Amino acid sequence: MKFAVLVFPGTNGHLDMYHAVKDKLGEEVEFVQHDTKNLDEYEAILIPGGSSYGDYLRAGAIARQTPIMKEVARVAKEGKPILGIGNGFQILLEAGLLPGAMLQNKSLKFTCQTVQIVVHNNDTIFSRQYTNGEVIDLPIAHSVGNYYCDEKTLQELKNNNQIVFTYNGTNPNGSIENIAGITNKQGNVLGMMPHPERAVDKRLGSNDGLKLFKSIVQQWREANAVKA
Repeated sequence: MKFAVLVFPGTNGHLDMYHAVKDKLGEEVEFVQHDTKNLDEYEAILIPGGSSYGDYLRAGAIARQTPIMKEVARVAKEGKPILGIGNGFQILLEAGLLPGAMLQNKSLKFTCQTVQIVVHNNDTIFSRQYTNGEVIDLPIAHSVGNYYCDEKTLQELKNNNQIVFTYNGTNPNGSIENIAGITNKQGNVLGMMPHPERAVDKRLGSNDGLKLFKSIVQQWREANAVKA
């Protein structure tokens, strides 16, 4: 399986993402620059964290205007897995590939810590190796991670089982309903603020994030075995 890790000016989570895929999964992965106009050769698209374009205007607002995001929207419609983490989640929201918006943390401060996350829905491309209700440890590092949506959108998220991850216990940023990660209706686009790519080795505190990447690979292998 071949992964693309998108890189924008200001991206800083791309190396962690690359390491998780190449060294922990043993899958093929390449960095893809923001001005790239074709993603056909990749089976999954990863949008890492950081501060794309310095978070000017709003986090993700400039990155969503780049040529690569038009291509991301196209392959998302085709059903390819798209994962946005941290700033990647913010970019997906700005691009309209996920519903809702991201606000400043309720504390108005940058938050960097390991938090407990509940697997709210394990019936997705990204979470199938977890169990429903499983509590995992993942790090967060953001100042704009307060997920918000209106009541209608929230109800749709619940009705369609689009809420995949929630914060357990203490909510570190004020996100509505403790939401930490959601998918689109089709289920192939996931945005989340916690960083699974920084939790793939117990020597660094947790390897709970590894199952997320393994889930993507498992789904792809099973789908392609059927096609073959």
